[in-house]
Amino acid sequence: MTEQTFQGIELLPETGTAKQLFILLHGVGARPSDLLPLSSKLKKVFPDAAFLLPEGTYPLDGGGPGRQWFSIRGVTEANRVARVAEAMPGLHALVKQSQDRFNVLQSDTALVGFSQGAIMALEFSIVHDGGVGRVLAFSGRFAQLPEKAPELTTLHLLHGENDPVIPVFHAEVAFARLTDLDGDATLDIASTVGHEINAVLANCAIQRLQTCIPLRSWKKALEGI
Repeated sequence: MTEQTFQGIELLPETGTAKQLFILLHGVGARPSDLLPLSSKLKKVFPDAAFLLPEGTYPLDGGGPGRQWFSIRGVTEANRVARVAEAMPGLHALVKQSQDRFNVLQSDTALVGFSQGAIMALEFSIVHDGGVGRVLAFSGRFAQLPEKAPELTTLHLLHGENDPVIPVFHAEVAFARLTDLDGDATLDIASTVGHEINAVLANCAIQRLQTCIPLRSWKKALEGI
């Protein structure tokens, strides 16, 4: 596949070589700059990481400065799955090219998404299990609930209790499904929070990244006992 020039915002380590890679996917109709507050907060905790904030694949339906990963014009529960699948190869190429560029392992890569970006990130974890070590999904949902949980990717679901755009119900049923499938997932719900990444959810994400040991690591350790 031909390598494409990165379009978006980059926040690179001051010391040179990146030890981790964060790729942040914005919501529909938004721009990479909308995720600068979150990426700046993460960068303070992970100063040796590279942060990439790419532009959505397509211009926003109806025009305007925003971008989207897939069209929401006439979107339904039935056709959303196909639209996400159509957009997935481009995201996979972006992730792989970025890992090669910075020489960062898949396990040291985190895919972070908000709203439509979270939909893409969650689906990526299913289609490309292990392609990244962590997925942080803010105010998102699965295009369809998975039949099999990722074995090599840890999922962190973060949602506002009062989200009017993607109701928290979607995060709750996703977490329940992943738990039933013996998946490696966490769920954090912030009360009185809507469709946004507020300080509470951002701090939850940082805490999960710093303290949550992947389930696969626990299982491997237990096998050695």
